[in-house]
Amino acid sequence: MECGVRQGGLSSPRLFNLYMNGLIGELSGTHVGCHIDGVCMNNMSYADDMVLLSPSIGGLRRLVAICESYAVAHGLKYNVKKSELMMFKTNSINYSDVPGVSLNGSPLSWVTKFKYLGHWVTDDLRDNMDIERERRSLAVRCNMLARRFARCTNAVKITLFKAYCQSFYTCGLWTCYTQRANSDLRVQYNNALRILLGLPWRCSASGMFAEAHTDDFYAIIRKRSASMLTRLRSSTNSLLSVFKDRWDTPLLRHWVKLHTG
Repeated sequence: MECGVRQGGLSSPRLFNLYMNGLIGELSGTHVGCHIDGVCMNNMSYADDMVLLSPSIGGLRRLVAICESYAVAHGLKYNVKKSELMMFKTNSINYSDVPGVSLNGSPLSWVTKFKYLGHWVTDDLRDNMDIERERRSLAVRCNMLARRFARCTNAVKITLFKAYCQSFYTCGLWTCYTQRANSDLRVQYNNALRILLGLPWRCSASGMFAEAHTDDFYAIIRKRSASMLTRLRSSTNSLLSVFKDRWDTPLLRHWVKLHTG
């Protein structure tokens, strides 16, 4: 083939997954990297977005070498500028002198955060940055709706609000965050409906959502978390199957707390 998959096409990720399936199988077959309950989890991939996981620099270098060989054999070229290296923190241990990793002869840059499939991942595994990302995005969408649909009826505004302001992208993954970050997003969500409907700032949030027959912030978070747990437990993916029956994972502990706390 002399061209790649179509940019933005619905079938493009699946087609590229098929193209990269050989690399995924080769990486998993090495059994080098992170393991959970005996299952090798050294790579996570969606189309051309790939994450390599290893508890050691030596193991990570071996995985990168496999990727380099696969790229040469299949006419691919990695973008070193878009490839990054991050080390997750463990308790209070700080490693000051860690060897680097190179890709195609170029050293990878060390980072403390990176965005994977739209979700911010940080080296301390906290979700404050991703919650702030969603808060800013919510503010932009709310202002857009208030500006463009100011003359519409309240029924139309509420419908638009449900469509554009209740997604809370990847909120089912939020398990470790400060109360302030969570409160800032909740206040932004409440103010979004106030601005859209032209309500006073001091009006009751619970009464406002009840009158609009719309879920409040806490209901949205609970529903998104329950939906993700349902999809996780019904998934046939071999990697996800490791987590669905484990009760000691941070995700499950947080989901239980949301519905019982």
